[in-house]
Amino acid sequence: MSSEAVILKRSLVAILLVSVLGIGFGIYSGSFAILFDGVFSLVDAAMTVLSLFVARLITRSTTEKGLPEHLHRRFNMGFWHLEPMVLTLNATILLAVMIYAIFSAAMSLFSGGRTIEFGPAMIYAVVVVMISVAMAWHEHRANRKIGSDFVKMDVHGWILASGVTAALLIAFAIGIKLDGTAYAWLAPYVDPAVLLLVCLVLLPVPIATLRRAVAEVLLMTPDDLLARVEQVASGIVTEEGFTGYRAYVARVGRGTQIELYFIAPLSLAPRRLEEWDALRDRVGALIGGDPRHRWLTIAFTTDPKRAG
Repeated sequence: MSSEAVILKRSLVAILLVSVLGIGFGIYSGSFAILFDGVFSLVDAAMTVLSLFVARLITRSTTEKGLPEHLHRRFNMGFWHLEPMVLTLNATILLAVMIYAIFSAAMSLFSGGRTIEFGPAMIYAVVVVMISVAMAWHEHRANRKIGSDFVKMDVHGWILASGVTAALLIAFAIGIKLDGTAYAWLAPYVDPAVLLLVCLVLLPVPIATLRRAVAEVLLMTPDDLLARVEQVASGIVTEEGFTGYRAYVARVGRGTQIELYFIAPLSLAPRRLEEWDALRDRVGALIGGDPRHRWLTIAFTTDPKRAG
């Protein structure tokens, strides 16, 4: 899991570079679209710092003696719950920035557009597209082995950045072509128009992230995880002669929380504790998943009321 932190640190450096370029070139060229790109990157950088902190906490909490004793006692159920909270905050802020940009672009269009320097704007767009594509490709390859939601979110961020900046590059090229022609009056509308278009096209990205993260914060039951647990539980009920089961599951970031109660008949022959533990181990193996990020409780009872 240390690779996750390394990747996010590299991403942070690149994001800060893009942010400085965006804010600087945005002010110099007079382009609100570029300035928005820089501010967007600055917000992303802040979220990456927070993601790094949470990822480190989660990693240390799943390692023996990885946390100070006072933190372990205070958060003895781990830090998985922080991950969807960070994703929720990230998506909410990005969504707010995009909505503001949409209204700003619309107002600019209705007020006659905005005159910008297309030359410096194109230089910025070319450089940032190269950086964004390189970072997205690098992180996507690395995350095949890591499987981190934070890195996945960061990859989406770089894809988003490359898409936004590529659209800006095309728009600025069109703006240069318009200069000195009969359609030169359209040039001031290029910057707000492309900003509005890009924001509307990419708006579903933070919305989708927000929906998934909120579902995890609310501990909504994921259908795929429940189906897998129920399939395993049904097989165990048949094999062991139980009368039924109750399953309660939730996904919280990279962690899964599973409570499984098997209801045994009163006539079931008694067993040694070692045998019940062996059965628990078998159920856990059948359910699968990374044991470091799985909170699994398996209980046996003869009273269905005790199973919830």
